[in-house]
Amino acid sequence: MGVIVSLTTGNRINWFAVRVKSNRERVTSLGLTGKGYEVFLPECVRGMSTARGNPLFPGYLFCRFDVNRRLPVLTVPGVVHIVGVGKTPLPISEDEIGSLRVVVSASLPIKTDEVYTVGDKVQIDKGPLVGASGVVVGCQRKKLIVSITLLQRSVSVELPQDWIGQQKN
Repeated sequence: MGVIVSLTTGNRINWFAVRVKSNRERVTSLGLTGKGYEVFLPECVRGMSTARGNPLFPGYLFCRFDVNRRLPVLTVPGVVHIVGVGKTPLPISEDEIGSLRVVVSASLPIKTDEVYTVGDKVQIDKGPLVGASGVVVGCQRKKLIVSITLLQRSVSVELPQDWIGQQKN
C-alpha cells in the first residue's frame, strides 16, 4: 500500500488584506460579511471613549477566504484588489491578525505612524513650506530630510515628520 498525500494545503483559508475604495471600508465590509466571509476592520478609538473611530488602515480591511476562490471577493462593490506581489495574494498570519485584535480590543487610543523611505514623494501640510512637495532623501531621528526643487535647483530641508502629509504617487 502506498502513502496518500493530500495537496489541499494550498486551499487553506487564510487572512488577506483587501484594498477597498476610499471611505468605503464599512460598506465593503458589510458586503463581504453578507456573502458569508469573515471580515476584520480594525478601527481607532476616539480619545478615551469607546466610540467607533476611523479605520486603523484607511483603504484596507482584512478578509478570510480560500485564495483559489477569490473571484467572489473581487466582485464585491468597493473591492479594488487583494494585496500581494503582482497577481499573487499574500496571506497574513493568524498571529498577526490575533495581535491586531488584541491591540484594537484594548480600547486605547491608537495612532499609526507614517513610514517614509528614501525616494518617497511627499506633500508638506504644515509649517512655513505648506503646499510644497518634495522627495525624501534621508531620515534622522523623528525628522525627514526632504529635497524640494526651487528655481531649477534642489534644496534639502530637515522637517518634523508631522509636517509631512500624504505620500504622492
